[in-house]
Amino acid sequence: MIRTRRAGLFIAAIMAMLCGQSLAQTQPLLRCGPFTQAVLDPPAPRLANWPVQEFEKINAAVKTQPHRVLFLGDSLTERFDPELWRQHMEPRGVLNAGVSGDRTEHLLWRLQHGHLDGPPPAAVVVLIGTNDLAYDRSPEIVAEGIRADLQYLRRRLPAARIGLLGLWPRGMWPDAPLRGVIAAVNRLIRNCADDRAIFYADLGGLLLDPDGRLTPEVSPDRLHFTGLGYARLVPRLDALIDRLLRR
Repeated sequence: MIRTRRAGLFIAAIMAMLCGQSLAQTQPLLRCGPFTQAVLDPPAPRLANWPVQEFEKINAAVKTQPHRVLFLGDSLTERFDPELWRQHMEPRGVLNAGVSGDRTEHLLWRLQHGHLDGPPPAAVVVLIGTNDLAYDRSPEIVAEGIRADLQYLRRRLPAARIGLLGLWPRGMWPDAPLRGVIAAVNRLIRNCADDRAIFYADLGGLLLDPDGRLTPEVSPDRLHFTGLGYARLVPRLDALIDRLLRR
C-alpha cells in the first residue's frame, strides 16, 4: 500500500511538472498587443545609405567587446553624448548598438543578422520608432513594429531583462503634430511592460521646459539632443540600467 501511494505521488509530481512546462511554453512572450492587424514592412536593411560599416562594427563588438547591456536604437543612441557615455554607460558595461536612420524593421533585421550572436547580455535597452513617424505610420503601426522587436528579443534572449524607452518628444511646441502621435505610441507600448522581463520608462518629459517646449539648447533640430539634453536623461537611464542588472 505504501509503495503504491509513493508511486502515485511520484507520477502526480511528474505530471504536474510536465503540465507546468507545457503551460510555460504556451505563455505569451509579451503581455501587450497585437496593436493592429495591418501587415508590417518585413525586416530589411535600409536600401538607401545603408550604414554597412556601422552594422559590421556592432556585429564584431558584440562578439569581442565585453558588455553586460546592449543599447539598441537609432541616431538618438548612436549619437549619445560621448563624454556622458564614458561617464555613465561604460562603467555599467553598456554597448552602443544604435544606427542612425533605422526604423523598427531595420532594427529587427539587424537582430536577425548578427547583433545577438555574441555572449548573451544580461540586459537590453530599446529606443526605436521615431524614424517610423517620418513615413506617416499610424501609432498602431509604429507600436506594432516596436512590439515585433520586443518579441524577437524575448525569444532570442529569454533570460535578459529589457528596458523599453518611450519615444522622446519632437517639435518645439506642445501642440506640434508629432507630439500627439508620440504620446499615442507611448500609451500603447507601455502596456508591454510587466516589471519582470520588460520595464518601461518614459523619459521624454525631462527634455522639455516648464511650458512643454523642446528648446534649441536641448534640441537644435527638434529631433536630436545636445549634451544638455543627455545630461537630463542620464540619471534616470542610470537608475533603469541598474535596475535591469539587479537580480
